[in-house]
Amino acid sequence: MNMSEEKKENRLSSGRPVPTWFRLCLPVVLGSIITIVYSLADTYFIAQTGDALLVAGVSVCAPVFMILMAFGNIFGQGGSSLISRLLGQKRPEEVRRVSAFCFWIALAVGAAVGILLLLVRDPFLRLLGSSGDTLPYAREYGTVLLLGAPFIVVNFIHMNLLRCERMAGLSMCGTLIGAAVNIILDPLLIPGMGAAGAAVATVIGYLCSDVFLLAVVLRRSASLSVRPELKIESPFLRDILSIGITEAITNIASSVCVILVNQKLLAFGDDKIAAMGIVLKVTMIVQMILVGFSFGGVPLFGFLSGAGEKEKIRSLLRFCILFLCALSLAMTVLVCFAAEPLLRRITPDAGLVAAGAPMLRWHVAGSVFAGIVMLGTCLCQASGKALPALILSLSRQGVVFALVLLAASAAFGYQGILASQCAADFLSAVLAVCLLRFDRAG
Repeated sequence: MNMSEEKKENRLSSGRPVPTWFRLCLPVVLGSIITIVYSLADTYFIAQTGDALLVAGVSVCAPVFMILMAFGNIFGQGGSSLISRLLGQKRPEEVRRVSAFCFWIALAVGAAVGILLLLVRDPFLRLLGSSGDTLPYAREYGTVLLLGAPFIVVNFIHMNLLRCERMAGLSMCGTLIGAAVNIILDPLLIPGMGAAGAAVATVIGYLCSDVFLLAVVLRRSASLSVRPELKIESPFLRDILSIGITEAITNIASSVCVILVNQKLLAFGDDKIAAMGIVLKVTMIVQMILVGFSFGGVPLFGFLSGAGEKEKIRSLLRFCILFLCALSLAMTVLVCFAAEPLLRRITPDAGLVAAGAPMLRWHVAGSVFAGIVMLGTCLCQASGKALPALILSLSRQGVVFALVLLAASAAFGYQGILASQCAADFLSAVLAVCLLRFDRAG
């Protein structure tokens, strides 16, 4: 072990987990904010056209990106959880094999998923909520996105794995480069190419980010590798998949929930789908910050779990719950008061702003509960507890949400659709607290 690696280990195993947690999380939060800008860029420049059908067509493609993210997180989050524990156990050779496998398998899976969805493109886009009027725009955007699927999927590998070596700042820089390229290209490509131009800008942004992150691994990483590797020991593969698939299920379940919402809103008009598409992007301002402060601590929780530091984990968890509850409450109040100004910053369409404001307030109303669920999921993933992580992953934007949506929309119609996420967040938080208490008692 060289001096650099020893220094990193000492920092993680020090008696001050809270400062270490902040040092790990803050770059991830900054990266999450950049991701928000990345995500909002397409929506903003498309909304400036004033074409609600174009906005709706691009909005229904949100689940396509979430599906690609899901496959990236199988090996990004799954690999990160395993690698952080292997580092805590001082097994560098296994870290190199696992990291190389995650990189190459992500490229292969990304290509396979892209090809498969292209073969069923139009039926799939109709399932997502495209109407006859919005299908051409969705087709343009979705086709380019799927052609670039390998570059999108592989981006989640090194973005996650670099954090295990305490290079969260460089991981954030990779995200920043992709966002900057996307923002520069959007106003250049959208006027002439429409929805396809927005997707081209997105894919090129991801490609530039991939190249930067790969360069960091090759030049700066002491443990990660990209040597050709498509075979791995069965116990490691099971470990990656047990955690990674749990994270992927979260993304896929979220996609299914967006599809269900779009299908419910379709009866109220394409403008409601367009408004919801914008609202979901704005909601990411809160959600991604909570994600950063939750999942940014995975390497530390994983290291402490691998080192058997149970008391430090309990102490850190108590602090994190209090901090995330206070932060999410503050952001909820801010967004609720500023709902209409925020939406007007994105779209000049007064109708979309009017429809979107109550949607936005309902979506952020349960953020305190969402933060608890995210933190519980993070702790379960970091410590390799796949079943509790799976249960939580299938809650607030999965089975619980789907059941609440179906019941609330049947009972209260349009208002029930809007309130469904808040109710699902509350019920899922109750479930998370019960699981954490059960685990602690055990």
